[in-house]
Amino acid sequence: MLGAVESSQTSPGSRVLTPHEARIERGEPIGLVGDAAQSKRARIQRMLEGFRDEPIHLNIDRALLLTESMKATQGQPMVLRWGKALAHILTHHPIHIEDEELLVGSAGPPGRYAVVYCELVGPGRFYTHPHELEPSKSGDPILITEQDVATLKDEILPYWESNAYHAATMNALPEETRRLMERIFVVTPTASGRSMLAWAHDYGKVLERGIGSIRREAAERLEALDPVDTAAYVEQRPFLEAVRLVCDAMIAFAHRYAELARSMAADERREERRRELLEIADICERVPEHPARTFHEAVQSQWLVQTVSRLEQAIGGVVGNGRIDQYLYPYYRKDVAEGRLTDDEALVLLESIWIGMARSTDVYAKPGMPSLTDGFAHWEATTIGGLTPDGRDASNELSYLILRSKREFPLHYPDLAARIHARTPNAFLHAISETIKDGSGFPKLFCDDEIIPLLVAKGGSMEEANDYCITGCSETKMLNTEGIATGCAWINLGAILEMTLRNGRMGCYGDGLVGISTGDPRTFTSFDELWDAFTLQVQNVVQHTFIQQYVSDTLKSQYIASPMFSMLHDLCMASCKDIHSGPIDGALYLGFFDVMGFGTVIDSLAAIRALVFDEKKVTMHELLDALDHDFEGHEAVRQLCLNAPKYGNNDPTVDHIGRDIEECFARLARQHTTAFGGELDLRYVSVTSHVPLGAVVGATPDGRKAREPLSESISPSQGMDVKGPTATLMSISSTKCAQYKERAARLLNMKLSPASLVGEAGTRKLMALIRAACDMKMWHIQFNIINRDTLLAAQKDPDKYRNLLVRVAGYSAYFVDLTPALQNEIIRRTEHEF
Repeated sequence: MLGAVESSQTSPGSRVLTPHEARIERGEPIGLVGDAAQSKRARIQRMLEGFRDEPIHLNIDRALLLTESMKATQGQPMVLRWGKALAHILTHHPIHIEDEELLVGSAGPPGRYAVVYCELVGPGRFYTHPHELEPSKSGDPILITEQDVATLKDEILPYWESNAYHAATMNALPEETRRLMERIFVVTPTASGRSMLAWAHDYGKVLERGIGSIRREAAERLEALDPVDTAAYVEQRPFLEAVRLVCDAMIAFAHRYAELARSMAADERREERRRELLEIADICERVPEHPARTFHEAVQSQWLVQTVSRLEQAIGGVVGNGRIDQYLYPYYRKDVAEGRLTDDEALVLLESIWIGMARSTDVYAKPGMPSLTDGFAHWEATTIGGLTPDGRDASNELSYLILRSKREFPLHYPDLAARIHARTPNAFLHAISETIKDGSGFPKLFCDDEIIPLLVAKGGSMEEANDYCITGCSETKMLNTEGIATGCAWINLGAILEMTLRNGRMGCYGDGLVGISTGDPRTFTSFDELWDAFTLQVQNVVQHTFIQQYVSDTLKSQYIASPMFSMLHDLCMASCKDIHSGPIDGALYLGFFDVMGFGTVIDSLAAIRALVFDEKKVTMHELLDALDHDFEGHEAVRQLCLNAPKYGNNDPTVDHIGRDIEECFARLARQHTTAFGGELDLRYVSVTSHVPLGAVVGATPDGRKAREPLSESISPSQGMDVKGPTATLMSISSTKCAQYKERAARLLNMKLSPASLVGEAGTRKLMALIRAACDMKMWHIQFNIINRDTLLAAQKDPDKYRNLLVRVAGYSAYFVDLTPALQNEIIRRTEHEF
């Protein structure tokens, strides 16, 4: 089941290279790995040729069609307006079938594309100000034409500037909350940057029932509505009408592809391709309207649902694939048993999905500008392994096949996530470890023994919790149980520390208050006084964070609806309510807020305690003076700060500060409830925001210079964990407040030297490390297996290393596509040897 595995290789300079590094050094173009894969999956090999050379075309068709429909339906119920809009889009959006394709469906033009979500006008998405629009220039990664610019300026953006969710939310905030939100990167709301949080759909429902069955259910319930029950008639009817419209439009959308395929077949001279086009037509005439019967039908049905989802709304991190090895497995097993499918044929279909996802690029900024998700981040999380709903190990032959694909398929798609637990078979863990050793950063790992009990504590049943899937960067979802939809906020912990040391002020924002006045630290006579000031700043920021979340939640249903998403959610369908209109009867609202710069602040507080109060090596005045001057002329102070005890080395005195910080946030989270009666849980998931958030924070007492990146996620500060990976795991475990359920993802990046993992002995060491992480109940862990020298070489010769993949923060990206600041941050991370 493992398949062919490339071994680590030695470079001419006796440096051990991962298989991925070795392929880069040999100058191999992007393609499937190995002659056998290239031969047996020649179609995929041809589709990959030149893939990275294609520009990303900006797709404004969806935006124009949405705007046309929304203008025509003013005053109607919002869910019905969005149902009509999606039907309009599916009816009129251009379609195509590319040569070699066996799966059809696209939310954009041929090649690579990015969809404009015009309803999300505001910071973090496209073109807040029309005067900034201009056609792309040669070399820009995103292609935008003069006609695109004119259409956006004249026909699309003017409507949305006066109907934008973002502006309404900001205007509705209390003045003091809005003022804090306008201090960029102190608190960063994300509600208007995406239509909803990271999610996957219940694809299994579509494969088993078909869209036609959902349409019949909606029609029957419409017919059964009692006009005398005024509330039900008025509130439920728009939802059911929207569902019926969307079902009809999805079926018609698939039939459009069937008609196109038959038309192309009539003109096709190549007999093999003509037969393929006719098979595409037959399949699209059946699915997703009817239940899938074969693996090919199941994969096509799933992909069409994904495509429609991209046209309906901007799901944070891109729509996920859910537990793909579970809902596709019955079709795979049946087709293999009946001789209808080989593993390589199954891989061609799966890798057709991967290519389809790679063509769709999620873009948050205008051409030529970096974003908060550097390197065109994407998280179409594809979950394998874990437990079945009744608690048995869930790994199967398809799980292993998907791991094989990840080793042989060269693009950083899909974002593969493996669930592990105490009873994960050694064979499966071995296959996971061999895949990680390849060096492209996949899969990321999630520990069932930590996550499942937490989901149960939050209100899920054991069956629901066992069946969770990964969504986005490191979120989890019980698909038909949870109801949270609105994006949550990022809190800059480094900024809170600076406000503590500057009596509520921040250097980059001048003399005005950003936080609250908590006293001049020069007058503090103990670390406890400093800690009290710090916690007061935390309380103030958290209070305003929860206020903005409440406002965002309550206003959203006036601007956004998602009838296709909602009709695939059991609780939404049962209550005839759109996911955004909450509260949904029976749904759990498990939101979160992210805290950025955890390691930076732990180290800074530890340095202050040690240097100022315990050892009295510097005074508070001397320390603050050094920080004010970014350590210029104060190098001796900086060396003291750099050499103070650091988080990540299993030092209980330091780690206890981290635990105190976590308890401070968790206690505040427990005291608050959301607009829909749910909770906002503490998370540590920075994506790449620790770079721009660090850019507003001055020098910090851990020795970090002003404007440098903060520590990322739950990881120690870059290069400061020096006692090995087990010590790092121990520190992270020690900071967790396990008595609170108001906590969620803790994303951990760990970089390992390829020389530590050579051969079968190296694989066994990695397996043992993963088992240790599971035993210590890490939420998440992911690995960069790469040499520092390779990263430095890539900075000097980006053309040679153009296809070098690295693990960033919950996703992998091409190293040369990252900003220099993020490249340097990754290089500075500790490279463990063990």
